[in-house]
This record gives sequence, C-alpha cells and structure tokens, in this order.
Amino acid sequence: MFSRRGLILGSPVLLAAAPAAAQPVDQRADLQDITGRGSLRVTVPNFDSRPFFSAVSNRLEGLDIDLAQAIASELAVEAAFDRSPTSFNEAVQLVARGDADLAICKLSRTLPRARIIGYSRPYAQLNHGLLTHRVRFAAVARGRDMTEVIRNFEGELGVIGNSSFADFAGRNFPKARLQRFDTWSGMIDAIRSGNIDAAYRDDFEIKRLLVEDPSLTLVARSVTLTDLTDTLAIGIRPDAPQLAAFVDLFLELAHSAKPLSGDDLLARYRKTTGL
Repeated sequence: MFSRRGLILGSPVLLAAAPAAAQPVDQRADLQDITGRGSLRVTVPNFDSRPFFSAVSNRLEGLDIDLAQAIASELAVEAAFDRSPTSFNEAVQLVARGDADLAICKLSRTLPRARIIGYSRPYAQLNHGLLTHRVRFAAVARGRDMTEVIRNFEGELGVIGNSSFADFAGRNFPKARLQRFDTWSGMIDAIRSGNIDAAYRDDFEIKRLLVEDPSLTLVARSVTLTDLTDTLAIGIRPDAPQLAAFVDLFLELAHSAKPLSGDDLLARYRKTTGL
C-alpha cells in the first residue's frame, strides 16, 4: 500500500514543467518479430505429462498443445515446438534467454521463475498433495492428529528435483528431510519400497496415479492439502509485453474465467484414456 506521506510527496511533481516528449517505443515489436518469422516458438519438456502434453506416434497432443496451436492460429502463424528441455526449469531458462516465446507445459507459477520470465493469468489451479507410505507415515505420526503431523512434518519427503515442488517444499515443510528424484516414477518406486515417508506433488498427479494403478493404495494413501494451491500459467519471454497482453486476452476470451481444477483435469484424463 502507498502511505499517506508517499502520496503527498508525489503530488508536487504535477506542478513542474513537463519534460520534452520522449521518443515513442513500439510496444508491438515483439508481435511483429513473431509474425515476421511466421512461427510462435513454444517450449515443452521432452517427457510426457498427460493430459497436458504427450507424444503419440511422433505427434504432440494434449491440453497445452491445443492451447499453443490456438494462440498461434490467432496470430496467423504456426506453432513451432522445442522439446529440448529435460525439466520444467530448463523450459523456463529457454524462455528467459529469448530462445522460445512461450512455455506452455503445465508450468507452475513460482517467485524464483517470475524473476526471469513473465506469466499469463492462470488457466488451471491445483491443490498440493502428498502420497504417503501407510506404515512409515503412521510411524512418523505416532497417533497425533493428521493436521498437526503435516504442519510440522519432519520425515523423509520426496520431491522431483529442478521442479516447482522442490521450491515449495523448503517453504511449506521446512523441517522435512528432502530427497530429490530425477523422475516421478523414481519417487513412486521409493514410496512402494518404503524408502521415503511421503511424496510431494500436486493432487491431480497423485489422483491420476491412483487411477492408473489402484494397487498402490495397498501401501500408500493420498492427502490433499486444501490450503496450498499450485497455479498453472503460460511462461512468456520477458521482453515481450505485447505478447503477454495478447495471451492474457486470449485466455480471457477463449476460456472460462474460472481456472480448471484438478477434478476437471482428472475427468478430462479419464475421458481421453478410458480409465
């Protein structure tokens, strides 16, 4: 908030003589760059994350792919996908360097990322979640209330390294002993074998996992953290203000004002996979 002092001190500036007019800056240069090359450069990591993005018979498909192609179509250009990143953070770095215009890839909004790229308005909002090992987590809980255990969690917590949840974990579970994994599947294996007490990710990914593999419920259970949210948005190169405004307007006009929820995405996933 502005203080009363700040507002009062600011007002005398209006009485001063106006400076010479500055040269106008063409704020459309970033869009002209895109239309001039005839392509919108979109980065997507080189792994699959259905229903957001996946490669089927060498063809990309999914919610984020459709979104990228629709934005490109509105700009009257083609969507050119760069799948060189091996992680979400590498996709962010590609956009930060200006080597991609957009990152449309289930990208979580975090403060460290917002320091180097722009973000669109959110198009999906998920709750945080835990996948807990039944026996190990019970030993950590020692009969205490679940809310208390989670708030002061001190056990072995798995996260995917170089991801938004690696950032979230340090802030939301400062007492936990973090174990970083290269992949989600590696973290799931650690839960199965009882090598960690819990895995930390968004609740959609955890619910999708249990839909795909119901047998996992024999050794693990899911916990949705309703007070913690993960907002997904489009990453935008930092020198492209007009592109950022265009993407926001596109999302406002072409999509529901309410971001997709984890349950919305799970229903879409079930429909596309028949699970």
